[in-house]
Amino acid sequence: MRTALLIGSLALGLSACTVSVRPNLALSSSGSNLITALQPDRGEGATYAVGSTIRFQLTTRTAGYVTLVSLDPNGNSNVIVRSAYVNAGTTVFPRAQDGAGSFSVAPPRGLQRVRALFTRAQPGTDLYFQGSYDQNRWNDATSAYVQGYSPADRDVQETFFYIR
Repeated sequence: MRTALLIGSLALGLSACTVSVRPNLALSSSGSNLITALQPDRGEGATYAVGSTIRFQLTTRTAGYVTLVSLDPNGNSNVIVRSAYVNAGTTVFPRAQDGAGSFSVAPPRGLQRVRALFTRAQPGTDLYFQGSYDQNRWNDATSAYVQGYSPADRDVQETFFYIR
């Protein structure tokens, strides 16, 4: 009986359990759910080789303006798409009308985060990044961009992928 219990416990412990680890996605957003989905074309958490192309799918409940920003493993941030108008529904980036033919994955290798900043009204200011960012500084910079809008008229969503 004791052996059966031990074997059963061991089998349960070694069963096909999956542990998923996600980066700290704590965002200062409105909770208005204007963005219903944001993910890379291979899905959130997917792995991309340096030099491969990547697209992002963004789904919104209403029309508005989106800025996509990235944070690489070294803490450097870039604006990928700036104040692009999107209709309600799903939009795939890059789009020719935004001036980008394709997005190519580039070093450094590791966790790459992408954040969508959405506002119903056209932003009156551009978002610029300079230098390195830690989690708090990046949150502050992206939150400052949307703070001038009513909570019902703004939303922030983040996704991630890995570069190998």
